[in-house]
Amino acid sequence: MSDQREILVGETDDGSDLQLPVVELLTGRGFVTGKSGSGKSNTASVIAEELLEAGYPLLIVDTDGEYYGLKEEYEMLHAGADEECDIQIGPEHAEQMASLALEENVPVILDVSGYLDEDVANELLRKIARQLFVKEKKLKKPFLLVVEEVHEYIPEGGGVGETGKLLIKISKRGRKHGLGILGISQRPADVKKDFITQANWLVWHRLTWDNDTNVVGRIIDTEYSELVSELNDGQAFVQTDWTEVDVRKVQFRRKRTFDAGATPGLDDFKRPELKSVSDALVGDLQDISERKQREEDRIIELENELEKKEKRIETLENELESARDVSSAAKQMADALMQPETVQTELPGDEEERRRLHDELLDLEAERDELEDELEARGERIETLEAKLASRTDTMERLREENERLRERVREHDTKREANSVAESGSTAESESKSMAEIVQAGGNDIEFGYTSVDSASSDGADSRSDITTATESAAPEELFEGEWIDDRLTRAAERSQCTATTARQALVVLARDEPLETKTVANRVGRSAVAVQGLCSELRTEGILDRPGKRTYTLSDGVRSKLTAMANANAE
Repeated sequence: MSDQREILVGETDDGSDLQLPVVELLTGRGFVTGKSGSGKSNTASVIAEELLEAGYPLLIVDTDGEYYGLKEEYEMLHAGADEECDIQIGPEHAEQMASLALEENVPVILDVSGYLDEDVANELLRKIARQLFVKEKKLKKPFLLVVEEVHEYIPEGGGVGETGKLLIKISKRGRKHGLGILGISQRPADVKKDFITQANWLVWHRLTWDNDTNVVGRIIDTEYSELVSELNDGQAFVQTDWTEVDVRKVQFRRKRTFDAGATPGLDDFKRPELKSVSDALVGDLQDISERKQREEDRIIELENELEKKEKRIETLENELESARDVSSAAKQMADALMQPETVQTELPGDEEERRRLHDELLDLEAERDELEDELEARGERIETLEAKLASRTDTMERLREENERLRERVREHDTKREANSVAESGSTAESESKSMAEIVQAGGNDIEFGYTSVDSASSDGADSRSDITTATESAAPEELFEGEWIDDRLTRAAERSQCTATTARQALVVLARDEPLETKTVANRVGRSAVAVQGLCSELRTEGILDRPGKRTYTLSDGVRSKLTAMANANAE
């Protein structure tokens, strides 16, 4: 995928669009700040929307529960402590969460606002961040970690805990592994200056406190200390390392998704319909929680039982000691009774009772030893299961690497097939379908990885072909989208997406026949995954080939439609 991919987030004060490079956002060190209501969370959401729209996953650490609105349009895993989350998780889920985000491309909202114990929330974030850092050393996949209220973890005045030290480590060393970080805070004066000064892109929304505006003066220039307090909502000074212009005044666009962080008003609150991840994925995470809960419950049960046994042993030891005292007294009295002048009386505590108490004591001590052995065995069992889990993770990693090698071989085969298709212009659509069907995928079906014939995948739409396509039935449909007027734009869009130029032309044919269509429908008809086609359609829209009239819905642009109409008229003449 091209390193030049950019996303549109707003407009500069001179009227030009503000485009931010994707690679710099995903792997760089960012800082967004501004007082409450100035637009900083909106800016973070806009950046998240555009990255998700282009098919890039990320992990957002949500400290106030205000990012779940992204699920209105995007399938994300909402994890935290509240019942409103897709799954309730703890530190034991850290490794699985990092794997889902990096290896399975599942965008994650880590909602830490619901944890009553702050130490648990810190431990969860710390373990997930460490897993992301460790896994990225091998994967080196562009990925962004977004942290709200970053001053709580890396404060300027107070001591920095283990979680904060890890976030600073990611800001210093994560870029070379592909792991970027975006810190967000209302009070830049409260954020450790090492983090701010290491950022290579910064967004300054409205600030009014002297301590905060002084930070602006030290980082940008003294003239901005006053200017930053005069910014309107959504306006900001943007400072980046990758442009010749040091500082630009920008009006960020409004987020498209539900604003869960807006201040409640008098109008009725209506929660939008939210998308969610698959039940199978949530079920895997719940299995981890249930297994840990069962282990903890069993350990508590054994400890309670052991405590009861120890109390019973203590009671019996006291009774045995008392019996021994009685026995000693009886012996002394027996000696006295040996004298003729004494009168024999009944002695307390016979030998049989003492023997019974002693035997019961031995039995309880044996039961205590058995309980201790069982606790030790369960500990060893837990260690064995953890070792098996680690081994299983390694095996999954090897399988993923093998799967990637197989996919690379399939892509090479696909490239050769396209080259042969161009050289053999006389080959029919039927032979192309047969060649595609012979490709074997490692895991997943043909539709999922994009190797099902376009004709077979889109036969259900044959009855609704557009007038443009009907007028050019004598030519191959893909030829409608060839020529100098479109080739360069198609090539650029394909290079910046996960699809080929051939797939792009096939997608345009499908849309020409039956528009408007959702990306999922287009994906089914061209035989590619929905994620890949979403990225392709987004790039085609950037090139002015497609328009987006609704959520995940695309049509041919007016310019393309006019060109096809002219071509159809020319063929008719």
